[in-house]
Amino acid sequence: MFWQTKKLGDKNYFEILGSGIDKFEGEKSYLSTSSVEKNIIKTPEGKITYQERPSRANMQPRLNSVWFARMKDTIKVYSFTKENKDEINKYILSTGFAGVLCNTNKVLPKYVEKIFLSKWFNGFKNALASDKAIQKSLNNEDIINIKIPLPPLSEQQKIVYILDSIQDAIRTQEKIIEKTKELNKSMMADLFKYGGPSFRKGRKLKKTEIGEIPENWEVVTIKNIGEVVTGTTPSTLVKDYWNGDIPFVTPTDITKKYVENTERYISQKGLQKARLLPKDSILVTCIASIGKISITPKPCISNQQINAIICKENIDNEYIYYVMNHMSDRLKMWAGQTTSPIVKKSLFEKFILPLPKDKNEQREIAEILQTIDQKIEIEQKKKALYEELFRTMLN
Repeated sequence: MFWQTKKLGDKNYFEILGSGIDKFEGEKSYLSTSSVEKNIIKTPEGKITYQERPSRANMQPRLNSVWFARMKDTIKVYSFTKENKDEINKYILSTGFAGVLCNTNKVLPKYVEKIFLSKWFNGFKNALASDKAIQKSLNNEDIINIKIPLPPLSEQQKIVYILDSIQDAIRTQEKIIEKTKELNKSMMADLFKYGGPSFRKGRKLKKTEIGEIPENWEVVTIKNIGEVVTGTTPSTLVKDYWNGDIPFVTPTDITKKYVENTERYISQKGLQKARLLPKDSILVTCIASIGKISITPKPCISNQQINAIICKENIDNEYIYYVMNHMSDRLKMWAGQTTSPIVKKSLFEKFILPLPKDKNEQREIAEILQTIDQKIEIEQKKKALYEELFRTMLN
């Protein structure tokens, strides 16, 4: 069946909402565009009163209205329908949103929401906004001429049902991931206090400067567990130092347990100007974004924002990875409360952490936490598949 297209300015189907809000008593929550992630409210900007509110808090939610961020390259969409009609009196929106009121005899607001989320619509929106010299965003005159495909109501309902079902699956995955991360956090607290399950029988605890730990554990400095190497950057002016096959790790490359890819690579000649770190070194960011931690799966070079730990033979490097993650907040405090926090090598070497004397216990703790990490990774991959399915179906 042929689908008709309708302009958002067609008053038989839509109404473009202007600014201005109804007077209200008490407080309401203010939604700026940063309050919304895709089509979910994450964190309202704050509470406002009618008398005391930002000048941009000036858009009134309406039943069956759909809102999208006007700015170029910004996908933020939210709708007010009979399913969440109680929210109409709860929120005031920013003028950064454009509002479209739907005639529900002909148009489902949730269908329009999906249109506004689509790659097609946002590509069209970006093209219109790109002509603006200062603020790259749409005004209402731009919006009224945008045409959207409009199938019969029965087909709109089917489309919404399918896409909402996929989004429900994504939200379910998000909850599973969140709960598993909470388990990981509580398991870390348990393992680094009581030790590995196989080693707990008859064990007593002792108080230390970093909290209670098993009586036969030690509190050690990083210098005790291995060599610390602060990275360096070969001169970027010498082309021969670069474009080789040796990974050059910067803090932006540290996103997962293992460094998977790096943006830049060092040549063998560049290696003469920097220390090559062996496989399985622990990398810890110690300037600005302090406390990001990874393991390098192959020899690499790191830049000066990273301190690397090359563990001794009696130390399990994965145990160190997990205990450093557990204590990352303490490491940030170790840097001090300054505008440009930094943990220099001499200070980093003095950072203390709990350590089982038996490497087998270190390994047991690491394997338990690794199992939870793997569970999180599996659930994240499932979520990514659902998100890809959503994008495919949406377009």
